[in-house]
Amino acid sequence: MNHEEIKNRKKELRKLIKEKKKNFTPENAAIHSAIIFSRVESLSQFKQAKTVLAYWSLPDEVSTHNFVQKWAHKKRIVLPIVIGDTLELRAFNGLESLVTSDSFGIQEPKTGELIDPQEVDFAIIPGIAFDKKGNRLGRGKGYYDRLLKQTNAYKVAVGYDFQVIDEVPVSSFDVSVDLVVSPGGI
Repeated sequence: MNHEEIKNRKKELRKLIKEKKKNFTPENAAIHSAIIFSRVESLSQFKQAKTVLAYWSLPDEVSTHNFVQKWAHKKRIVLPIVIGDTLELRAFNGLESLVTSDSFGIQEPKTGELIDPQEVDFAIIPGIAFDKKGNRLGRGKGYYDRLLKQTNAYKVAVGYDFQVIDEVPVSSFDVSVDLVVSPGGI
């Protein structure tokens, strides 16, 4: 596949998954998110990790809110903040530290220590679609691809079962993950 074909395939996949998400109720999302994070918590890499990169989920993403709050007092949880074309990492210090960003309407910590990506042991990564080889399709801006190149963390993508497909088209700049976790399995 050439660059243009990959780009078009990614665009089609984003549209397809967006349609599937419309039929996924908030109740189903909550149940499936809880299953996903119970699987994440059972991983030895997570149990050993001291600094965990998570994300504060948007309504159409696997919900991280309960997970972040549960682990914030047991591990150092860091969340990304959008600064221009990059993601910086900031320690999560509670709900009162979150503000809605101007960039994408994402809740980001406004206070808290800035964390070097090299300090992250375990990274939880969102996405639109994934395959079992660890390839990931994001929203198309490359934020996570650039961030993941700066860390040696164990990288885990989280998604609903309908987001795990046979093959995700990849470009040379795409960064794969070590593991994909969905309600249907690891």
